[in-house]
Amino acid sequence: MTTPDLPLKRDTSTPTDVVPVSLAAANEEAVKRRRFILPVALAAVATALLVVGIVPSLHASTALTQQVDAQRELTVETVTPTRAPASQELLLPGSVTPYADASIYARTSGYIQHWYADIGAKVKAGQTLADIETPELDAQLKQARADEATAKANYAFANSTAQRWQTMLKTQSVSQQDTDAKTSDSEAKLAALQAAQANVARLGEMVSYEKVTAPFDGVVTVRNVDVGALVTSGGSPGLAAMPGELFHIEQTDRLRIFVDVPQDDASSISAGTQVVLTTQQYPGRRFAATVARTANAIDPVSRTLRVEVDVDNHDGALMPGAYAQVHLVLRISHPALELPVSALLFRPDGVTVAVLGKNNTVQLKTVTIGRDFGTYVEVATGVDATDRVINNPGDAISSGEAVRTTASAALHS
Repeated sequence: MTTPDLPLKRDTSTPTDVVPVSLAAANEEAVKRRRFILPVALAAVATALLVVGIVPSLHASTALTQQVDAQRELTVETVTPTRAPASQELLLPGSVTPYADASIYARTSGYIQHWYADIGAKVKAGQTLADIETPELDAQLKQARADEATAKANYAFANSTAQRWQTMLKTQSVSQQDTDAKTSDSEAKLAALQAAQANVARLGEMVSYEKVTAPFDGVVTVRNVDVGALVTSGGSPGLAAMPGELFHIEQTDRLRIFVDVPQDDASSISAGTQVVLTTQQYPGRRFAATVARTANAIDPVSRTLRVEVDVDNHDGALMPGAYAQVHLVLRISHPALELPVSALLFRPDGVTVAVLGKNNTVQLKTVTIGRDFGTYVEVATGVDATDRVINNPGDAISSGEAVRTTASAALHS
């Protein structure tokens, strides 16, 4: 009987004598690798630390060297002088005043019979403001006229008598002495008549003052009278309370503004100079005016020129007593050069500027300052249009110093 073939089983188990040899080899290989990697890692770390420490030091050293080289020569920026504007606006404060201002007083004594104009009323020249009742003055005028009539009659009789005696003298009918006496009496009567006529005229003028009238077209700003009030001839002008003032009138259709122009700008102001006024009451509105006259003399105290500006005010927009800003347009026929204020050096010997000369060396020039435009000033003398002026030169800059210009300076030079 045949025995069936059984499948052979593969023995996959590791021999007990092989396992220890393989593990030992692997451990030895791992130890070798660790011994190789550790020095390499340490070397890499050391190299990285050197790079981190040395490279910034090299960069810092290079930057310091460049900075020292740059500081050996001053770097500057230059500007070229340009022509100053031919006109300039000068802003000054001013006080608006009426073109004419008058206090009205009584020229005759009496009682106020009636008044016709209150404050704010617009009146015309010659318009009656009030009536003053003066019965005593009226009686004096009547008496003066009667005296005039008497003197006139006496003169007429004396004159006719003198003429008759002159005629009789020609025929030797009367003596020369009697004729001269009659002629002298006629002349005396004529003088008495003229005195009586003058008295009538004086009293007539006084009676005419019973009507208080406006001296010019204007606005009544003060009324100090009422019906029945006693007023006296004259008054006391100049006192604070203005006693005796009946009315106060101001002419407002045309106004005056007085300003004080500094001495430096006085030569540019003359009659006819254009002026613009602005006020806080009308933001954005500009009132056209002109210079009417100047004092033609500098005030020795304030060193200013008194200037009167007239403005048309028919619309009544401006009110007397208001504050206004006066914009004077100053025109120069031959303007000089201008430079920024930052280019100026204030030295003990005067105002100077630093100019870039040949071989980029500094030259200091003394200049004379003209008009002031704020951030720019007019240089009257000391620089030429072709000069390259150093902007923001610094107080330590000196003549003959070598400098260099920046790239941006070339755009301004």
